[in-house]
Amino acid sequence: MNRPYQALIRGCVKQDPHAQRELYDLFAPRMLVVCYRYAASAAEAEDILQEGFIKVYQSIKKYKDRGSFEGWIRRIMINTAIDILRKERHAHHQLELNETIIEDDQEDALDQLEAEYVLDVIQGLPDGYRMVFNLYAIEGYSHAEIGKKLQISESTSRSQYTRARSMLKRKLVDSRTYQHSYRDVS
Repeated sequence: MNRPYQALIRGCVKQDPHAQRELYDLFAPRMLVVCYRYAASAAEAEDILQEGFIKVYQSIKKYKDRGSFEGWIRRIMINTAIDILRKERHAHHQLELNETIIEDDQEDALDQLEAEYVLDVIQGLPDGYRMVFNLYAIEGYSHAEIGKKLQISESTSRSQYTRARSMLKRKLVDSRTYQHSYRDVS
């Protein structure tokens, strides 16, 4: 069993509230960052986190000591985020992914801005783009895996990733242009 967490896992399997609280306190800050990447707001990220931990507590008895325990929790959080966003999208019928792609040559715009600002820009992407971008660029899933997870075709995953990347570049370049013109006026 995952040595550092062995006692904690056993306590959670027995539904010990102290073990559950310790598990939450230990992993919640890191998992909130994961949830935040998929959510459109901080409140939505916190909802995903709470729902994800409920699933962790319900599924912990099924945990097989393969790979890292933290990775197992992370997968639950990602799947929870996808499930919640899929339900919202279905309920609101709001999957509008036919935006114009604007290409830009400034590939280094992502590298030049602070990570916090980039995260905010990623959160501004439409749900489908944001999920595909996070799963591919950050979590390392293949387009085939993303297609299965999101119930879309592999080519749709590629297309959404390309469009998300273009939107990000455009927004970051626009922001950088605004910052430079603002500095020139000051």
